[in-house]
Amino acid sequence: MAYDYTPFPYVAPPGLTEPEARHPVVIVGAGPIGLAMAIDLAQQGVRSVVLDDNNVVSVGSRAICWAKRTLEIFDRLGVGDRMLAKGVTWKVGRLFHGDKPVYSFDLLPEEGHKYPAFINLQQYYVEQYLVERAQELPDLIDMRFLNKVTGHTDKGDHVVIDVETPDGTYQLEADYYIAAEGAASPTRKRMNLPFEGQTFEEHFLIVDVEMQKSPFESDSPERWFWFAPPFHHGQSALLHKQPDNIYRIDLQLGPDTDPKAEATEEKVIPRIKAIVGDTPFRLDWMSVYKFRCAKLDNFVHNRVLFVGDSAHVVSPFGARGGNGGIQDVDNLGWKLAAVLSGDAPVTLLDSYNEERSHGSAENILNSSRATNFMTPKSPIEALFRNAVLDLAETHPFARKLINSGRLSQPCSLHGKTLQSGDHPLVGQSLIDAPVGNGWLVEQAQGAFTLLSIGDDAAPDVEGIRTLHIAAPSPELSRRYGAGHYLIRPDGHICACFGSADRDQITAALARAKGQSR
Repeated sequence: MAYDYTPFPYVAPPGLTEPEARHPVVIVGAGPIGLAMAIDLAQQGVRSVVLDDNNVVSVGSRAICWAKRTLEIFDRLGVGDRMLAKGVTWKVGRLFHGDKPVYSFDLLPEEGHKYPAFINLQQYYVEQYLVERAQELPDLIDMRFLNKVTGHTDKGDHVVIDVETPDGTYQLEADYYIAAEGAASPTRKRMNLPFEGQTFEEHFLIVDVEMQKSPFESDSPERWFWFAPPFHHGQSALLHKQPDNIYRIDLQLGPDTDPKAEATEEKVIPRIKAIVGDTPFRLDWMSVYKFRCAKLDNFVHNRVLFVGDSAHVVSPFGARGGNGGIQDVDNLGWKLAAVLSGDAPVTLLDSYNEERSHGSAENILNSSRATNFMTPKSPIEALFRNAVLDLAETHPFARKLINSGRLSQPCSLHGKTLQSGDHPLVGQSLIDAPVGNGWLVEQAQGAFTLLSIGDDAAPDVEGIRTLHIAAPSPELSRRYGAGHYLIRPDGHICACFGSADRDQITAALARAKGQSR
């Protein structure tokens, strides 16, 4: 079933006929990251304008793997349940060397979480759901399609933005400008910002194939990865199932590939037949790409803020791109809202750069390691890689060395500026658990929350909502124990207390808001 790419309507913006009042935030880019950013800000009462030079969702499935933590963030934004209902849920990955299974792994072996380890859902559905959610907030989100940003000027206390439309040009002013334009970021290029990293010369073919019947041993939704499969000699291959009977197939092609020649039906169809045999299929989308791992040195440039691929790019192996971008949104949204409301100093935005630069560097490290394992650069590297794969069949220690893309996990913020104390859970992302008839992620995100577990209730502290659970579920007890946990709006634990000391809690809150060190 082909997706219906219905264009979003273009509406002539008011700035074409008269100057507009300064906007708190202008977001450039209406992909998943820009849309999520607008919704996050709106839920905190911050108005934004979203500008995009296109008027349809992304063509092709593109990003498809959405991790548990990302789904929890989407839950807070109001689209998590819808994504879960449509997406293909999976948690098991299988690795093959040649035609032999090497081992399998379970990404979420324990019960007691609202969301699974991963779902597969095409990017066009994610964008559609986010657009429809944004349309529910018309007083706070002004979406402008076919509005192309051609320039911007940072004036120190605001940004002036030049916009081109089918009806002519106009200017906008914004307190803050958020670049969410993707890997090719025109904003980043206009500012001539270094974007340092490693470019990988290998080419990969992505094909989305529609098949009514699975040709594989099991039709269960799992991640399958092959090193040197019999149908693709000497290279690697990856398989994911998506909604609507769409299967994502990634094939390594090598560094000397002609991308234009490979991205043709004449080349692609025989490759797919070699994998699926006589099973009928239809090509839904295909692309040949190579990639780089790179990031900005700083994500904050006075009034210009970078999120998602505009700030950092990684290889697609490990599903770290889209998931990392949503974590940028989760980190930045509450901070920018606090600065705009006067509840936090502008220096709080420096912590966005500190924390998400750290997170993206961690993603790039893991992504680069995975790519280097998958694409050995010399005969000796290939020898060692294949030895690890052979050993992994019978020796558990070797399985830990196999790297087909360490899958996306939220980074720890332990030791970063806004966190207090040395408790092992400080800096960790929220760990979900059943709470009454619901879930912890439903009650402990979106505002500073003091989670108190056990008989000792927490005092009321201005600016903190309390969540006291005297009789915790076994899962909550096992994951947290008794005590008090100060949770940031983005779900990171920033302080832990053995007893409910008002002064300590107040001090930790001030530090988390960037009001003290």
